[in-house]
Amino acid sequence: MPDLSHTPGIYYALAYWLSCTFYILRLPRRLSRPRLAAAQAGFFAAIAGFMTATDGLDRVWFLPCVCVYVSLMLLDIKVCSGLDWLKAGYVCIRAFMLGEFAAALEWQLFYFGLTVLGLPLRMWVSLLFLTLSHGAVFGLMYLLEREHRSGYLIDLTWREFASAVVLCLMVFAASNLSYVSQNTPFSSRFTSEIFIIRTLVDLGGVAILHAYHVQLQVLNTRLEMASLENMLQMQYNNYRISEDSMALVNQKYHDLKHHIQLLRAEVASEEKLEYLNQMEQEIRSYEAQNKTGSRVLDAILTAKSLQCQREGITLTCVADGQALDFMHPMDLSALFGNALDNAMEGVKKLSDPDKRLIHLSVARQKGFLRIRVENCYEGDLDLKSGMPASTKQDKRYHGFGLKSIQAIAAKYGGSMTIGSKDGWFELRILFPLSEGQNEEASHGDHKQN
Repeated sequence: MPDLSHTPGIYYALAYWLSCTFYILRLPRRLSRPRLAAAQAGFFAAIAGFMTATDGLDRVWFLPCVCVYVSLMLLDIKVCSGLDWLKAGYVCIRAFMLGEFAAALEWQLFYFGLTVLGLPLRMWVSLLFLTLSHGAVFGLMYLLEREHRSGYLIDLTWREFASAVVLCLMVFAASNLSYVSQNTPFSSRFTSEIFIIRTLVDLGGVAILHAYHVQLQVLNTRLEMASLENMLQMQYNNYRISEDSMALVNQKYHDLKHHIQLLRAEVASEEKLEYLNQMEQEIRSYEAQNKTGSRVLDAILTAKSLQCQREGITLTCVADGQALDFMHPMDLSALFGNALDNAMEGVKKLSDPDKRLIHLSVARQKGFLRIRVENCYEGDLDLKSGMPASTKQDKRYHGFGLKSIQAIAAKYGGSMTIGSKDGWFELRILFPLSEGQNEEASHGDHKQN
């Protein structure tokens, strides 16, 4: 009978490899399937070879060897996933603790089968316990993690990462205390008890890190929702200000028409009469602007059109505003305000003034309401999880405009997609229309400015 008090390094190597593979398959990949398979095969060969070669070394080499294991795991996760170093390190912590627990549980059950159940020391016995224990561990972890897959893409701070490191170190120290010293109140001299302590402590570590991960995701979601609500309220307040300003301007223009009529009756000079006719024509042109059939959309377009004029941007619009009646004014102001703000921010970066073009269209089509905002752009479109990657230095609070649009689309059962074609960036929003909404005629002219 060999020395069963020591877990062979190859068992830990297999557990670490499986845990890294488990998380890598749940992360955005940067390698093709053949390259991913080759990378994982190389990682398994490296960690298995190193752990087999260092198996049985003096205790003084224990911590340096652990640092090498963790470094190999971190490198594997970083190379195979699209995460930055901070997030890759966070995932590595969870993978390391999961591997520790899987290896500890497998060897404890194997030890129990040989010493208590009297099973023979055969390869098939070892494979049986490997299959059952690892299948149970990673299967249960899959069920726990499947609803929190997007949590690995949250914005992680160094403080949150440091907290995860401290939790991992505390659990690892407690689970291996009996191997370092047996003369403490928390360690044991009996092999079976040492295995029980190690397995239970590692199980607690996996549970703590999972709970911490879920809590991080919940806090991140709450922060994001609060930011979205603030943005919605800000866009709605901007719309109300624009609406009040439009009402005041419309009143002044209405009064000005009466003044012109009064002056026309008193003007004798043809030159002055021509000047008054020109003023009257400009008033009619203003009154015809942005009359889409939606009071909210009219106010937003008027405000954004004035802003575009100041910044040398050409904004055109073809919109069936009546088709937007099913949406709340706050949602309407946030949707179009954010969409146009993003487009304006994009075209302002263009060096060629002739390319600073934005086009908005709102139309009913085959039972759906289709909204499309297009603007010229230069360079490559880098999408991550369906969202353009931020070019700003502070990436923690970015993309809330598009996330707000996405949330509004989902609120009304619609969808948002982003794409590019022939030098045009396209934001497409699709809403399903009810039968009554679809049958309504789009009365009035669609104005193009």
